[in-house]
Amino acid sequence: MTSPAQLPLDLGHRPALAREDFLVAPSNEVAVAWIDRWPDWPAHALAIYGPPGSGKTHLCQVWRQISGAIAIDAAMLRSDEPAAYLGDAEGGVRACVVEDVADCLAAEPEVARRLLHLYNMMLERRGYLLLSDREAPARWACPLADLRSRLSGMQAVALGGPDDGLIEVVLVKLFADRQLDVGGDVVRFLLPRIERSFAAARHTVAAIDRAALTAKRRQITVPLVRTVLQKLDAAEAEDR
Repeated sequence: MTSPAQLPLDLGHRPALAREDFLVAPSNEVAVAWIDRWPDWPAHALAIYGPPGSGKTHLCQVWRQISGAIAIDAAMLRSDEPAAYLGDAEGGVRACVVEDVADCLAAEPEVARRLLHLYNMMLERRGYLLLSDREAPARWACPLADLRSRLSGMQAVALGGPDDGLIEVVLVKLFADRQLDVGGDVVRFLLPRIERSFAAARHTVAAIDRAALTAKRRQITVPLVRTVLQKLDAAEAEDR
């Protein structure tokens, strides 16, 4: 039996989510420019959209830090009217981030109604609203004509998939976030062997981190990474 002292303790890690930690590349530079130009937006609402792991959450966090915005999710829209967390018009909230609500709008008309109310309240207060999801708001399925009209008219900016250069830098950052000692040989070994996506990079680095914890080592080597990739491939093949 493994004793408690032998168990690998995954204490988690704190991702670096400040503006200076965001990696700017051709795939995201337009969205970054829009975040950086706030509050000089031509309208009070902006949407950023892209595939999972493309940097939407990081950019939303950056904007929250500079704007003082509050984060609103589907659970909040299900449970309360916007006034419950926005406060009054005079001293209340004037900036909001709403992430990942597109999937529930068509099935939950109450969420759609409250998102419309939230949109209108921020407009009335001369506040700001940032939306993010996988697709542009104009493509969201929505039962309310008024909300569809507002979503379709929003400025929407895409975050594209990363190229090899950006994935390489992302891998270095993900290892650094977890305080793992990784040489350039490891990153070069990984780069052609993983899917070109932020999600795949995060998943792979997390698996390498777990393997390093089990082996009680912080120095990451190519043999360790090769073993981890083999196990991930085997698990994926088994799932299929």
